[in-house]
Amino acid sequence: MYKHPLLDRDKMSPLEALQILKEGNQRFTSDREEDKDFKSLIQITKDKQHPFASFLSCSDSRAPVELLFDQALGDIFSVRLAGNIASDKAIGSLEFASKYLGSKLIVVMGHTSCGAVKAACDDFKDGHIGEIINLIKPSIRHEKSITDPAQRTSKNSDFVEKICALNVKYQIDTIIRCSDIVDDMLNSQEIGIVGAVYDIANGKVNFLQETFVG
Repeated sequence: MYKHPLLDRDKMSPLEALQILKEGNQRFTSDREEDKDFKSLIQITKDKQHPFASFLSCSDSRAPVELLFDQALGDIFSVRLAGNIASDKAIGSLEFASKYLGSKLIVVMGHTSCGAVKAACDDFKDGHIGEIINLIKPSIRHEKSITDPAQRTSKNSDFVEKICALNVKYQIDTIIRCSDIVDDMLNSQEIGIVGAVYDIANGKVNFLQETFVG
């Protein structure tokens, strides 16, 4: 039976939160998800929420955070935007989760074959989509290993995956740079932050350990 609501989340460390997520993704990919009593969870969470982790992830329908990590009601504060972009509103949501809801870990998660990243690689423009693309473009400028312009498009899957990882790192940097709240909480070790990439082909989440702060 599902045990997380019984844990003392106030005493949980960012690394403990990360370990719970890793174990949950392992269960997901092994088809060993824990049973959850949703009726009880509704009662436990009806008056307040205390998520142990908050996510900035992509809106892609194939990447629902709670399912990928075998979590339930009240566990994850989920902010989802195409391209997992750290817009001002996304950052404000993460600040709220961290400072006022007690979330111990921020995860910025991209995923393979991301449509928003591909659109950025091709400098796609249509409607408000351009606002998303503009927040991914810095990652394209940071990618220096592929120099042939013909290879720097969405047709090159290697280029797309490089931009995906760079975009995760760039959005983490943006959150820390733009949020005094998050920066202060990281410096005082109240929370942690880490990047990740979800592989839509096998269900596995690869945490980018070099991005971990906390």
